[in-house]
Amino acid sequence: MHHVPSRPKAHKTAGILIPLFSVRTARSLGIGDIADLPELGRWALDHGQRLVQLLPLGDLPEGETSPYSAATSFAIDPMYVAVDRLEDLTDEERHALIGPDAEATLTRIRSAPNVDYGTVRAIKRRMLRAAFDRFFVEEWEPHGPRAHAFQQFLEEHAGWVTDYALYRALKARHAENWWRGWPVGIRDREPGALERARRELGREALLHAWVQWVAHEQWAEARKVVNGMGVELMGDLPFMVGVDSADVWGDRKDFFVDATLGVPGDALAPDGQDWGLPAYDWGAMDKDDLAWVRRRSAHMGRLFDRFRVDHLVGYYRMYVRPRTGGAPFWMPDQEPLQIARGEKVLDAIVSAARGVGAHVIAEDLGTIPPFVRASLARLQVPGYKVMMWERDGDVFRDPASYPHLSLATSGTHDTVTMATWWETMPFDERRHALRDIPQLRAVAEGRDVDQLTPRVHDALLDALYAAGSELTLLPIQDLWGSKDRINVPGVVGAMNWSWRMPMTIDELRKHDPTARRMVAARDAARRNGR
Repeated sequence: MHHVPSRPKAHKTAGILIPLFSVRTARSLGIGDIADLPELGRWALDHGQRLVQLLPLGDLPEGETSPYSAATSFAIDPMYVAVDRLEDLTDEERHALIGPDAEATLTRIRSAPNVDYGTVRAIKRRMLRAAFDRFFVEEWEPHGPRAHAFQQFLEEHAGWVTDYALYRALKARHAENWWRGWPVGIRDREPGALERARRELGREALLHAWVQWVAHEQWAEARKVVNGMGVELMGDLPFMVGVDSADVWGDRKDFFVDATLGVPGDALAPDGQDWGLPAYDWGAMDKDDLAWVRRRSAHMGRLFDRFRVDHLVGYYRMYVRPRTGGAPFWMPDQEPLQIARGEKVLDAIVSAARGVGAHVIAEDLGTIPPFVRASLARLQVPGYKVMMWERDGDVFRDPASYPHLSLATSGTHDTVTMATWWETMPFDERRHALRDIPQLRAVAEGRDVDQLTPRVHDALLDALYAAGSELTLLPIQDLWGSKDRINVPGVVGAMNWSWRMPMTIDELRKHDPTARRMVAARDAARRNGR
């Protein structure tokens, strides 16, 4: 494990949020990949940012783009593998595997404003299979030194990689249909059926395990470099995996698959949301002391220095929608039971993470009962402070008053951008912001204060970096003043989860407007002791 040095309590950190799929470099293949992390870390550090947060990296089902609907809690999506680093392919072979019109395809996917998931996945799938086929013949069968290293990985990660690899092989055999439609024996994991599947699909399953070995080896190498700079990597632990996932197929006793999770209506989605995800069976999970929860948290902690616990309130109470019809309901349905449940699960997550040297941050946004934040304070787990929502009535709280044990931010991947918020807010709301937040008072009498001018933008950044919070973490769009969205909740479309940086990291360094905004952020961070 590679961790940045621990810092005294008084230290404060500045960080940026950017999905890995959004990173654009000259070498990557239409999507950010693991080998881009050192360049991203260096760029962040050069601009005063000592932490980079990514969105979830879990392997997604065919056709899915939301990183919160993964088919596994443990496997890294193969699309993030840096295929130019594969030892088992030559550059000429890689180029040929791009397709018959390789140069045109490369130009198109590298210059595209959004990730072309279909093309990127198809190219990487071909390259990974070709590389594995050579590895199998030249290393695995002769028991070469790299085969030994792969075998060690299989043994170390046997708790998840065996089921995951077989699940992926079975999905391919059954035309990517979900496990409930598989033949009864394999669907219900009858021992004889599982043994037959392992015999018949052994090499195909080994391919998927090998891809995970490559991905995790690349990750360890990249993280070592990034941590060596003094930059932390922060991950994101989704609340749940998809119902069609290796986890639910392999550990079905731990989940309710005849119900879906969601949330009732709130400011982001007035009609509520149905995520189509299964619900936890906490009673079953208690029988082995939340073993799956602990394994999942420890795995995240081995990949990241810190990670965000998505939809924290769901661990206290789940909003469950029966698939068979009927009214949604809360589970548990009473506050004392909700507090006890949430604290038991959160303690398991936090202790497993700390056991491998990682720290947890709770995403406590949305409609949150007061007892949840009181519980976080008791457990000493930091939550979120989103400036646009931190108010007492109409009065904005001065970010300097945020507690040290918190994360200050302008928003998340799900919220409107800082620029959109500022330029579309009602007059009275802006008047309060200009009066209540000290850094904004200095620009209140200026011209065009209803626009995100450089002066207003600088004042907002200064206020956030002056927050009492240990970590100020800003989406990259808000550092730039861009209105581009990563996701619009409740809306399904190709624009969600596909945004890419407008140019490569190297080009961003030379692009004067962007460089000026990054320098302004760096100076604000340093001025405020970050």
